[in-house]
Amino acid sequence: MSALHVAQINFVPVPVGLGATDIFRQWPSLVDVAEAVASSGTRVSVIQATTRPVHVVRNGIGYHFSDIRDADTVAIRGRRFASLIDDIKADVLHVHGLDFAEDAFAISQCLPHLPIVFQDHANRPPHWWRRAQWRRWYKAASGMVFTAPELAWPYTHAGLLDPSAQVFAIPESSCRFTRGSRARARAETGLYGDPCILWVGHLNAGKDPMTVLDGVAKAAAKLPGLKLWCVFGNAPLLPAVQRRIDRDPHLSGRVHLLGSVAHQRVELLMRAADLFVSGSRSESCGYALLEAMACGVTPVVTDIPSFRALAGDVGHLWPCGDATRLGEALVHAATHRASPECVRAHFDATLSFTAVGRQWADAYAQVLGSQPRSVR
Repeated sequence: MSALHVAQINFVPVPVGLGATDIFRQWPSLVDVAEAVASSGTRVSVIQATTRPVHVVRNGIGYHFSDIRDADTVAIRGRRFASLIDDIKADVLHVHGLDFAEDAFAISQCLPHLPIVFQDHANRPPHWWRRAQWRRWYKAASGMVFTAPELAWPYTHAGLLDPSAQVFAIPESSCRFTRGSRARARAETGLYGDPCILWVGHLNAGKDPMTVLDGVAKAAAKLPGLKLWCVFGNAPLLPAVQRRIDRDPHLSGRVHLLGSVAHQRVELLMRAADLFVSGSRSESCGYALLEAMACGVTPVVTDIPSFRALAGDVGHLWPCGDATRLGEALVHAATHRASPECVRAHFDATLSFTAVGRQWADAYAQVLGSQPRSVR
């Protein structure tokens, strides 16, 4: 029996001038999700909208860069993509992003019995006045995939999903980081602390660094050796963060702002840390959390659906915006932290490429086993 064949499609066009090598480097998730699925034994083809048509085979996966320059309507693009999907004989279509319902619907008009699975990538439902049309488009969906089932609620509450569409909970991606020697990582990075806590995230309102600083200040009374190291890119709250650190003796000299660092160095910093902290108020997944757990770091993160789903039993959760509860969680995590081996074992079992691939294979099998649908 031949392996199930899935076509994964990304409708976001490649920026003009980027070649295949550039795309693989700049859009790692395009490769990561495909390779996670392929690890389950599923045959994977990737279709990418572009202006430079080319076919590349990489690690056993065929990447079809489809030229859409002269496809100036959704219907024309739909016919073009449908022709390619039919040519490669895909059994299931995996659509990256919930924002492309119209594009997927156009394909379904040409291939009415092809199961279509949408994957959430931090998407939001359309405004209420557009929802009647989107309900029709979403009828093309055999399945919808979110990191946590609660993230489907805005779509189900708005009545956007057809009752026949199945909802699956699968991590948005995985991570290639690995565990290493904590002592060696600390020697190379200069990180230290008891506990040594790492923050990786923007300094903006959505990540809520001010509450994290307040929680760290509270925890410091019981953890005098605590050190917090902050890696960040976009930083509109940097002046406020710096002022908060400077004026509080519990934070001054205890919090270190590292700024932006190369991604490969993040892995080394993660290996050096005891705890990973996040104050995020919402996430579709949480890539920094995945990276921390891949390195065996105990997470102390907000109690939001995606973090609950990822952290499982090895995480310490605290309510968004509650500095007192964060302080308590940090103290508890520092004194009752899971071993790096235990955290990594949880990652391997539920969040690794192999684990994510198995979950995708099960989802595809379920939508293939359901009744074919024809949408007009």
